[in-house]
Amino acid sequence: MDLSLKLADYPRLDLIGPPTPLEFLPRLSDHLGREIYCKRDDVTPLAMGGNKLRKLEFLAADALRQGADTLVTAGAIQSNHVRQTAAVAAKLGLHCVALLENPFGSEAENYLTNGNRLLLDLFGAEVVMCEGLVDADQQLAELAERLEAQGFRPYVVPVGGSNALGALGYVGCALEIAHQCADQLALGNVVTASGSAGTHAGLAVGLQLLMPATRLIGVTVSRSVAMQRPKVVDLQQQLADTLGIRAPLADITLWDDYFAPGYGMPNEEGQAAIMLLARLEGMLLDPVYTGKAMAGLIDGITQQRFDDGPILFVHTGGAPALFAYHPAV
Repeated sequence: MDLSLKLADYPRLDLIGPPTPLEFLPRLSDHLGREIYCKRDDVTPLAMGGNKLRKLEFLAADALRQGADTLVTAGAIQSNHVRQTAAVAAKLGLHCVALLENPFGSEAENYLTNGNRLLLDLFGAEVVMCEGLVDADQQLAELAERLEAQGFRPYVVPVGGSNALGALGYVGCALEIAHQCADQLALGNVVTASGSAGTHAGLAVGLQLLMPATRLIGVTVSRSVAMQRPKVVDLQQQLADTLGIRAPLADITLWDDYFAPGYGMPNEEGQAAIMLLARLEGMLLDPVYTGKAMAGLIDGITQQRFDDGPILFVHTGGAPALFAYHPAV
């Protein structure tokens, strides 16, 4: 199956440009005793970078195709996804309405006003606060209905951009990884944060077809394996159906030892990983996603949980949140 041709069937905006770098991390590799690489999706070119831009290339194209004038989405106050959606809306001349929750009731001024939340104001997004995203799909549908009554033409971008259309962006990322490795780098393992599931599911489908000997591991950032696996598997199946894949799908591997005490709440292992990458590689992780995913990678090496071969860390971004979480909330 030619995935490039399959992806070309879906309208897509060119918001990223050339492939993001795939870099060897020499000092971290020496420190941990394993060959470690990084896929730098933290340096996508809009709004201080991050993985959601890959999903928004497809979702925003669909919004324009439908004649929308407003992107509507939801997330936590410090959501990277909402920040990038607001930036894409600004770039395209669209209105953006963001439904936000305070997931753990923080009263810290930095959390409430700095980091990603500050950037929403700069991008001109309209913010609507709610008590909690208990049924985000329904809440977004109701918000879109209210906006329609006001004369807007809203397009709902799901939480994390994680539906089958958005997850095509990470099938595309798997294509990039395969091309960048080619015959020169035989990856044994790929590690990614697993949250709203679009990044994980897209990589799972793409890597299964392109690099079947490579093991993909998702480090959960918000849920137990029992709760996260159905989300990833469901989206993986939707993607396979979308792309016309009939072969049995790859098993989903998840590690849930590193997300405590909960979504958006830093922990010692994640903070230590942030410090280590900053001091060894000059690379910034975040306390919500990539710090915890890197904590999983580091501990996975210690516990000998990886297969043989080089390890690739998919850096999904999130650095603006560092400013919101200092001092710790």
